[in-house]
Amino acid sequence: MAVAVTTTHTTITTMSECVLTAAAPALPLAPLPLLRLLQLNSPSLPIGGFTYSQGLEWAVEAGWVDRVERLDEWLHGQLQYGLARVDLPLLLRLQRAAVAADWSRFNHWSAWLLACRESGELRLEEQQRGRALLTLLRGLDLAPPEAATAAVARTQAAGVAWAACCWQIDATASLLGYGWSWLEQQVLAGVKLIPLGQTAGQRLLLALAEQLPAAVTAAKSLPDHAIGSSLPALAIASAQHEQQYTRLFRS
Repeated sequence: MAVAVTTTHTTITTMSECVLTAAAPALPLAPLPLLRLLQLNSPSLPIGGFTYSQGLEWAVEAGWVDRVERLDEWLHGQLQYGLARVDLPLLLRLQRAAVAADWSRFNHWSAWLLACRESGELRLEEQQRGRALLTLLRGLDLAPPEAATAAVARTQAAGVAWAACCWQIDATASLLGYGWSWLEQQVLAGVKLIPLGQTAGQRLLLALAEQLPAAVTAAKSLPDHAIGSSLPALAIASAQHEQQYTRLFRS
């Protein structure tokens, strides 16, 4: 009896393992690059990402964004006309340049990204994040080549591109992770500022995240001459936030 029970249990376990193996989809990345991608886009990454609202704090105070539906509209516009047309296509080009060790192009695209920031606050944020990420990369023994140092110090995306190159993270995954990190930061800022309940914030995050794959696809097909956009409301809100008297987020 003991042998029969043991045999039966072993058979069931083996069958379960086969079912689980067959049902599990293949990972888009090897396990270690996937874990590195998660670390690179984690809120615990010490570059100050969650200390910025990118103008959202002033937009809330001005009454532009006062409920979850308005936050949805605010972030949808930035995702479609900002992230998909500026940040993601430029991150793609930065990563390609890093893989090719083309530091002239790497510096070119980093400077282009900074030039696309439409307010002093947004430019300063980009540079502060870039310098913080450069410091972190050096601490992780991932210091970029001297020819790329200025570009990494200039923009966060350049540092992300260099780390993705070092860690062999696929470009599509890199863009998705970068977009997710931005979206998560902005939704959580809205949860604090409006304020929203945590569940409402997570529902919004679920809905907006569904748009990220299409944004990445659009970014990958965008030609060089089409990179760029103007988001006047974001620029105004960010410029006003520089002088906002009371605020939770950094300027």
